[in-house]
Amino acid sequence: MKLLHYLWYGIVCGAGAAELYVSNTGYDTNTGEVHAPLATLSEAKKRVQQIANKREPVSVILQDGVYYLKDTLIFTPEDSGTKDAPIVYRAQNEGGAILSGGLALDLSWKPYKSGIYVANTPDGLAIDQLFINGEAQRMARYPNFDESLKAKPYQGYAADAFAPERARNWANPVGAYIHAMHVKCWGGYHYLITGKDKDGAVEYEGGWQNNRQMGMHKDYRMVENIFEELDAAHEWYYDANKGKLYFKPSQELDLDSATVEVVRLEELIRFQGSDQKKVTNIILDGVVIRHAARTFMKNREPLVRSDWTIYRGGAITLEDTEHISILNTEFDQVGGNAVFVNNYNRRTLVKGCHIHDAGASGVCFVGDPEALRDPLFEYGQRNDLSKIDRTQGPKSDNFPMECEVVDCLIHGIGRVEKQPAGVQISMCAKIEVRDCSIYDCARAGINIGDGAFGGHLIERVDVFDTVLETHDHGSFNSWGRDRYWRSDKSTVQAAIDQDEQLPFLDAMYTTTIRDSRWRCDHGWDIDLDDGSTNYDIYNNLLLGRGLKLREGFRRYAYNNVIPFGSLHPHVWYQGSGDHVYANIFAKSHACARMSEVYNQRGTKIDRNVFITDPKALTKSERLGWDAESVYEKAQFEDPDQGNFSLVADSAAFNFGFKNFAFDQFGVKKAKLKKLARTPEIPAYNGAQAVQSPLYSSQRVKWLGAQLHELNGEEFSAYGVSQENPGIILKGVKRNSVLY
Repeated sequence: MKLLHYLWYGIVCGAGAAELYVSNTGYDTNTGEVHAPLATLSEAKKRVQQIANKREPVSVILQDGVYYLKDTLIFTPEDSGTKDAPIVYRAQNEGGAILSGGLALDLSWKPYKSGIYVANTPDGLAIDQLFINGEAQRMARYPNFDESLKAKPYQGYAADAFAPERARNWANPVGAYIHAMHVKCWGGYHYLITGKDKDGAVEYEGGWQNNRQMGMHKDYRMVENIFEELDAAHEWYYDANKGKLYFKPSQELDLDSATVEVVRLEELIRFQGSDQKKVTNIILDGVVIRHAARTFMKNREPLVRSDWTIYRGGAITLEDTEHISILNTEFDQVGGNAVFVNNYNRRTLVKGCHIHDAGASGVCFVGDPEALRDPLFEYGQRNDLSKIDRTQGPKSDNFPMECEVVDCLIHGIGRVEKQPAGVQISMCAKIEVRDCSIYDCARAGINIGDGAFGGHLIERVDVFDTVLETHDHGSFNSWGRDRYWRSDKSTVQAAIDQDEQLPFLDAMYTTTIRDSRWRCDHGWDIDLDDGSTNYDIYNNLLLGRGLKLREGFRRYAYNNVIPFGSLHPHVWYQGSGDHVYANIFAKSHACARMSEVYNQRGTKIDRNVFITDPKALTKSERLGWDAESVYEKAQFEDPDQGNFSLVADSAAFNFGFKNFAFDQFGVKKAKLKKLARTPEIPAYNGAQAVQSPLYSSQRVKWLGAQLHELNGEEFSAYGVSQENPGIILKGVKRNSVLY
């Protein structure tokens, strides 16, 4: 599927293809030859239908320039190519042809006051975003944007963002937006202000953008699109009723000579097939996608029991397609998702692309919940495990499968929405993410929202600087709240004791994470959360807290190097069948809600090496783990430069550990590799012993029970915010006063 696919593309697109040329100075009455180019892609698409013979490739070549799309460009089955004769739309020079969902304005600016300028706009104009000289500007907001607050919500927040005392100063806030983090920082919410009541308090609607409805954070709030808050450079406000655009430029900006563009379209390109007929064998190559509208108020469909809701659309959207390739394309500051692969799609390829500063996610693969058996949507919903469908696998084929994201640079994810990912996978099978660099993300770098249907491959990726504005998550994050999973652990345990195959009804294929580098300073490097099942995790370098495995089954984690963190076992089932061996851990296992022996029915945690905590082995005894594991001070080849290859004679080699490549992470395409950042490598001190956070809080006895404050892993394990801590009560004896 991989190498042959690329070789095929190079052969068919370079040999005898019919060619049509498009130029933004051309005419749609022209022939389409190089000296007489067409003016629009829509006309080129019509001509392709006329000349395509399904035997020879056809190439539409876009000359350099900006192409403002009047409407979404829709490719239907009639626009399809074939395997031997694909239809190719490519830039004559990579990055030279820009497809815009916006409009260029020729404005006459006049001074207004306080450094603000105003201009009259054409009638009937709706503006979602404003671009000056190619850079997105900011709606007038409170509090003001502070670039130094990279890892803080909205780069500026205030508890009084829409308090009545502040709102009294707003003449007409209708059409303004409230952005607020989830109370536990599991993503965010968005609201549209619809008016003010008699006491001056704002009225609003929205808040459906998170599938864990718990209300907004009391402090992490921001408002935008309010005229009275226009007080900082690069802010703007549009009065649609009067047709006036207000903007406050920086002192160095020459507004009279500036290029002014506004955003109109949500989708620039849609590949739209049907159940009966697919769109096939079309290649988009080398263009820039720019000026796609924000879609945060349309993000309201819950995904199956993940924390996500979703809007099924992007700057490019695919549905009912086969063999569609998006190659060497830059997605520049799009307002929502960059690429959305919706429901049935096969062998979609996103390769060599640069996706940056997106309002929502980078690339989304999302299937149809109707393809699942006994799907549930909200966290608290429960299946009756005695009545569920016990048939393995999907009910239909209406989901993405065998699709790839390869050699892409993805960063600046979640500029607007705070539950995004560089790559999002939900209700899919056999999705591959390879050789990608993903960083600067409000939430996850890569997220798999459920176990349906597994078989994904993640390899040679470099993912870091994630979970920057949120909490309790990972650079890689997954959930597995599939038909078998319930939040009441004992019920699931009883069902599993009767049928060990229950967790694999949806997670039917093994997902592999290998040969990759991860660093998350605000969560876990790899976070397999509630119910995540059927994973192989090996040859990974984890530079942060390490690997978290919560409730789930058959997670094989081996040959990973975790020089600063540890294994984080949370709330395991008996008989999970997990294998964790031949790993290098800095610290002892950081357990949460784990108080029994967990070595039954194939579960094996052993033959690991701990390199900074000599007490790690004694702490494993109560779990029945690490009988053959050892403590030793590891020697790495060149840790300061990121080479954590073990030198000879380490005990790890006796356990089957093998060194792997530490210089193959991330994007490979030369142009993108020059742009890509790499993670900061923490200073390594192998002699430093670090105590597990589980054991750092004081434990006291009270009325015959044991108490301690919530600490470390326990906030996540119990689902409690660190801002609202509590205590854990254990060991209540039946004859005690407390009982």
